[in-house]
Amino acid sequence: MTTTVQSPSAQGRMPGQIRYIIGNEACERFSFYGMRNILVPFLIGSVLLSYLPEGSGREAMAKEVFHSFVIGVYFFPLLGGWLSDRFFGKYNTILWFSLVYCAGHACLAMFEGSRAGFYTGLFLIALGSGGIKPLVVSFCGDQFDQSNKDKAKVVFDAFYWIINFGSFFASLLMPRVLDAWGPRWAFGIPGALMFIATLVFWLGRGRYINVPPSRGTDPDSFLEIVKSALLRNGSGTGSLLAGLSIVLAAAMLLLWALSAAAGLPVWPQAWGFVITFCLALGVLIAGIGCGTALQLERARGRHPDAAIDGVRAVLRVLIVFALVTPFWSLFDQKASTWVIQGMAMKVPHEAWWWPSWLVTNATQMQALNPLLVMLLIPFNNLVLYPALRRMGFQVTPLRRMGWGIAFSGVSWIVAGVLQLWLDGGAEVSLAWQILPYLLLTFGEVLVSATALEFAYSQAPMAMKGVIMAFWYLTTTFGGLWVLLTNAGVRDPAVIGWIQAQGWTENAFLMFFFAGFAFLAALAFALYARRYPMQDNYRAVA
Repeated sequence: MTTTVQSPSAQGRMPGQIRYIIGNEACERFSFYGMRNILVPFLIGSVLLSYLPEGSGREAMAKEVFHSFVIGVYFFPLLGGWLSDRFFGKYNTILWFSLVYCAGHACLAMFEGSRAGFYTGLFLIALGSGGIKPLVVSFCGDQFDQSNKDKAKVVFDAFYWIINFGSFFASLLMPRVLDAWGPRWAFGIPGALMFIATLVFWLGRGRYINVPPSRGTDPDSFLEIVKSALLRNGSGTGSLLAGLSIVLAAAMLLLWALSAAAGLPVWPQAWGFVITFCLALGVLIAGIGCGTALQLERARGRHPDAAIDGVRAVLRVLIVFALVTPFWSLFDQKASTWVIQGMAMKVPHEAWWWPSWLVTNATQMQALNPLLVMLLIPFNNLVLYPALRRMGFQVTPLRRMGWGIAFSGVSWIVAGVLQLWLDGGAEVSLAWQILPYLLLTFGEVLVSATALEFAYSQAPMAMKGVIMAFWYLTTTFGGLWVLLTNAGVRDPAVIGWIQAQGWTENAFLMFFFAGFAFLAALAFALYARRYPMQDNYRAVA
């Protein structure tokens, strides 16, 4: 397919091709959440982990597999964004990665009893889902220009709403399918939905506005400006910092390899490849980003001022993204830690108001999250935000995101209290989990729904795919904090200290992550006070 920019059919109106993108997203999200939300309970009871003793050993490994998978899903957007911006364009990259995505679902359905086959399927889904993740949202944004950008917020909210529409039915139905028909059907149905998603996206091929990729010919791209800042006119403090980060990242990977291959005690044994790689990636991004910021003025004269200012805007956005990563460390554990907690609770079938005909196990409680999102987005836009504006409060995107991080911390305090009840031997109703789900979902709407529009509007045109990839990378580092923390509490000294306080490991971790979120919210608020907002929507065609 050719990648040319087409003029909108009618300026100021909603682009008609949006329906194909929204339809694709609804089916794709059903497929993703349908398999993702049953992954932990499936692994705990499957033959894949039969080599581990039942109980905490399998639960810990299921959580590790789950969060490693999530890390992969949100790492591969870097690859998808780079391929799109550099070579193939958004449409082609989305279509091809979608086919990989379909192949991964097929592996899960066919090889539920084979560790190699099943984990291959998880890798392919991580590659396919991650590859398209930064592109679908930015591709949707490309359908707008300055004449109809006011419609973009409506579509971004609808986009996030439809994500949760698919997630709701997947979270509610797939656990029932897993219990009634087994893993082949439970993983096969999401695969069929992914095929439909790919077909719907393909059907709109002749209607899309396609912004051509740079194909590496842009002398003023983000990467070229970074290279000029770090390498022009000799070395400097920024160049040394970037170089040190490269050496440090390489040393971390080398030490891990020596520890894994030769058994040398040069790297923490609990820090496997996933943790080590993510730490090395974080060091690279931080070192090169800080080094570039220190020496960015060196690039002036070789590149236009507007392009250099665009790079500075991206670097500011990356700081915002870094401060959001703790939120994702809390949010994604609702599909692991909260599911395991719910499995120890009592389903209140005796209550007249409990839908026993529909909700039969703790895994289905995850459906509360998308249901509440679909209710809270219109409530916030139609009731809460207008009311706050009438009271004189400016409801800016960054303020919403900061408060969202704080609300996620409150949700984990409530979950921690429920865990204390369980640890004390009380019989706790599963219905109590409604409260932390409500608080966490309110925080999610403030953070994630807002960030979709924020990330697109702040990115220069040439970097929209990549900046969205960096946004999704925040979830990778959120998963990293989970793996690091879980690895840390396995240390006998740490376990002994926790037990000496009279707490269980689960309760300690819940209050630890709550505190982590509060610190992140405070840091976010301090930085947001001086962040300069940008407006980088495409000019009228």
